[in-house]
Amino acid sequence: MSSVPEQPASRLLAVDGVTVRFGGIVALDGLSFTIDRGQICGLIGPNGAGKTTMFNVVSRIYQPTEGSIVYDGTDLLTVPAHGIAHLGIARTFQNLALFPTMSVLDNVMVGAHSQGRVGFVRSILRVGAARENRELRNWAGDLLHQLGLGSIAFRPAMGLPFGTLKRLEIARALAARPRFLLMDEPAAGLTHAEVDELGDTVVDIRKQFDLTVLLVEHHMSMVMKISDHVVAMEFGRKIAEGTPHEVQNDPQVIQAYLGVSS
Repeated sequence: MSSVPEQPASRLLAVDGVTVRFGGIVALDGLSFTIDRGQICGLIGPNGAGKTTMFNVVSRIYQPTEGSIVYDGTDLLTVPAHGIAHLGIARTFQNLALFPTMSVLDNVMVGAHSQGRVGFVRSILRVGAARENRELRNWAGDLLHQLGLGSIAFRPAMGLPFGTLKRLEIARALAARPRFLLMDEPAAGLTHAEVDELGDTVVDIRKQFDLTVLLVEHHMSMVMKISDHVVAMEFGRKIAEGTPHEVQNDPQVIQAYLGVSS
């Protein structure tokens, strides 16, 4: 890994001057923000603001044109996408990436296997694989019970209510035992009641699993209710950063995104 600037002990993620260009399009324009350990950080902005692009840079799907990202003392931009799980980073997806014909339990075990200790060759030879499989299955089962999904552990994911599938997606991400959880519009497609329930779930898992969370979300009421820190974007740039109260009352944010109350 390349050398990185020293960070405060409380700092988990530091995004500095990140720019992403796709041909002549500037998707991110010198974006900088920080997230401290244990925070829920909401990343907000209108469609086209660059939220998903930033999310994909942090999860190593995109390589930025300029800038740096330091995660827990590591130059994150030197880490390939398949390596972020071993750094303690996991993500959920806006469009559910579940296996519909597999059971709920097996879907969660897919996430747990990213932290498996049995290597590829040993797995083929079944050396230690059976014991690890039992451990992962027990861990996945515990997660399902903690998220209220224990009663459907052996049902296939196909046909379950959308809100339940969203909760399953979270369980699968948690199965990798992350320290930093990226959540890509987890409330998309949910009813108002389900959005409120999801917000409570995010707060609960943050405390229960000692997580730091980066949340990309359009549901402003949920973001402002559960976030410790909010970054507002427009046209690839940061227009405000601070507490929910500070961002909610920032004139640029009101004009660009939240609207003006009558």
